[in-house]
Amino acid sequence: MNEASDDLRDKSILAEPLGRAIGERYLTYALSTIMNRALPDARDGLKPVHRRILYAMRELKLTASGGFRKSAKISGDVMGNYHPHGDAAIYDAMARLAQEFNVRYPLVDGQGNFGNIDGDNPAASRYTEARMTTVAEALLDGLNEDAVDFRENYDGTLSEPIVLPASFPNLLANGSSGIAVGMATNIPPHNISELCDACIHMIKSPEARVETLLKYIPGPDFPTGGTIVEPYENILNAYKTGRGSFRLRARYSTEDLGRGQWQIVVTEIPFQVQKSKLIEKIAELIQTKKIPILEDIRDESAEDVRVVLEPKNKNVDPNILMETLFKISDLEVRFSLNMNVLIDGLVPKVCNLNEVLRAFLDHRRNILRRRSNFRLNKIDIRLEILEGLIIAFLNLDRVIDIIRYDESPKLALMSEDWGKRHERAKDELDYKRPDVSIEGELSEAQTEAILNMRLRSLRKLEEVELVKERDSLMEERANLEDLLADTMQQWNKIAEEIRETKKQFGQSFVAGARRTNFAEAQDFEELPIEAMIEKEPITVVCSSMGWIRAMNGHIDLERELKFKDGDGPGIIFHAQTTDKLLALGSNGRFYTILASNLPGGRGMGEPIRLMVDIPDEAKIVNIIPYISNQTLLVASSAGDGFIVRHDDVIAQTKSGKQILNVKDNSTAKVCCDINGDHIAVVGENRKVLIFPISELPEMARGKGVRLQKYKDGGLSDLTTFNLSDGLTWLDPAGRRRTESDLADWTAKRATAGRMAPRGFPRDNKFK
Repeated sequence: MNEASDDLRDKSILAEPLGRAIGERYLTYALSTIMNRALPDARDGLKPVHRRILYAMRELKLTASGGFRKSAKISGDVMGNYHPHGDAAIYDAMARLAQEFNVRYPLVDGQGNFGNIDGDNPAASRYTEARMTTVAEALLDGLNEDAVDFRENYDGTLSEPIVLPASFPNLLANGSSGIAVGMATNIPPHNISELCDACIHMIKSPEARVETLLKYIPGPDFPTGGTIVEPYENILNAYKTGRGSFRLRARYSTEDLGRGQWQIVVTEIPFQVQKSKLIEKIAELIQTKKIPILEDIRDESAEDVRVVLEPKNKNVDPNILMETLFKISDLEVRFSLNMNVLIDGLVPKVCNLNEVLRAFLDHRRNILRRRSNFRLNKIDIRLEILEGLIIAFLNLDRVIDIIRYDESPKLALMSEDWGKRHERAKDELDYKRPDVSIEGELSEAQTEAILNMRLRSLRKLEEVELVKERDSLMEERANLEDLLADTMQQWNKIAEEIRETKKQFGQSFVAGARRTNFAEAQDFEELPIEAMIEKEPITVVCSSMGWIRAMNGHIDLERELKFKDGDGPGIIFHAQTTDKLLALGSNGRFYTILASNLPGGRGMGEPIRLMVDIPDEAKIVNIIPYISNQTLLVASSAGDGFIVRHDDVIAQTKSGKQILNVKDNSTAKVCCDINGDHIAVVGENRKVLIFPISELPEMARGKGVRLQKYKDGGLSDLTTFNLSDGLTWLDPAGRRRTESDLADWTAKRATAGRMAPRGFPRDNKFK
């Protein structure tokens, strides 16, 4: 028993290399994803799930003029009959087809909560109802006339269309997006009226250039409107290659509030941008003062979009404000174009505009032929019936006699030689003989039609109607045969159908007018943040514990201010709201702070550590306003220092920029602007050294050079001054003293210096 099962198991095992096994199976998965999920068909512009949703709604008779059905019923039928995947995914796909802000021409008419432009999700499928729109019906028109091939559904119990007839190029009209294995697609929506004009032109000129087609299709037409500011050359190249992108901006207007006040109202936002997240992002920019010329943003939207932007003051330029927002928010986005589609439902290909329209037109020609052949077959069947009925009318007495007295009237009617009777009676009625040849006997179908004929039909007028119908059908049949035999007639017929579609969904249609317009982007120089801020005087106050604030106006620097318990005065200076502040930490790193970002002076301020990333063990040495082309002097407690430019110490990040290299136990000690031709240095040993500032090098970063030599201790303070003006300091009594004769303390850099003059401050500070 075990040996037999082992033999059976061995026969079921196929040995093959792992790489080949995985490769073949992954290729199968990739092809399935590409063809059945991600890429749309170039002919009807639909993916299988969307096609099955529309077909299931058609089977449920949910026409645009009919009633609604629960979405749960629709998604359930789609899942059970055609699409064996999750009902949540099916409902999401159906809900998207009903969202006017996502689909240019909605294919589903939803009743209930189907989501909104803020990004809220639709209600559960048990709460919403849906039916098809007239646009969806135009995609399905012709299914009853053998317009397309059908295939069995997943379990073989039903059949479904492989592709829909599609009376307009839905691929471009509603666009598509999807990600497959190794490829993706992203096609923006366009205007049906413009697409129809381009198709008609391609019928007249099959080899039309993209440049010519762009006269009819200038670019995408998004459901949310907006303004495209992409240059024509880029748009042309995108449609030529099938790849590119479009700059799409929100549409806005400036409202005059009187007395010079104004506000900006955004009425259309870019496609696929959630309004709530857009407002949240701009509000964050306001809070972090990254756009200081914007005061507030309000959402006053109802059914339409109305987002109000309030400027900081009336002197702000609206164009500069909006250009700034376009750069740093989703009020401007780039929508990529990647026309990767399935040609004939089989081959994925990145197509240009000509190829996409050609695929649709070839599909319409195939539809026309199939519908014409279908109609021909129907006409032939009807002509056969009409011929039998006409023969019956010409031989009415004999037909009645057979039906009344014969035991098997059907067989008797079929075996009777009506040909001879027809020849004898052909002149009794004024009619033209049909082109279809009539045999001597009636067919079974003709016999059934005669037997099913009502008595009320046996009147003279009915005979005339039958002859008229036969003649009309004969004429229609001849026209169809001419149509199928003449390519030019076929294209003329297709052009006529496209014109009817344009008339139906063109300018008079509720969603027919173009929503997205075109404009040229204005070139504005990128303004620095300080250029957006209203210039006002402030007094910057930083306490000894690092709490910083900005007092309005230039107050007296000697004025007594309030600080937190245990805290006291530290650094105070005059500045402007437009200034950048350069702060040196004891770790030798410079940090940049915008004066406009400082908290107001009504409270105690905020810790400077919340604004920049200063290590806990580091302290603020000094804060000075940035001045272009100005130089400053930095020195460490070890007595090393150098000259550096303001421009070289500006930090671009909160973590700062390392300028003065310190090691061991040394720290950054002094940072001051250079105002003079000499430098005075005092050590902790109270020795003072004066030397020309020209002896100091200018560096962008480093340890610097020795300023003063010490045996014990280190640097206490330094200052710069003009030798001709003398050295000034405050004596212990608070009186300002100036020493002009400085020869005793003047020496070369890096010497020890001499004891400070009598009356020099005991704290070893020059100021």
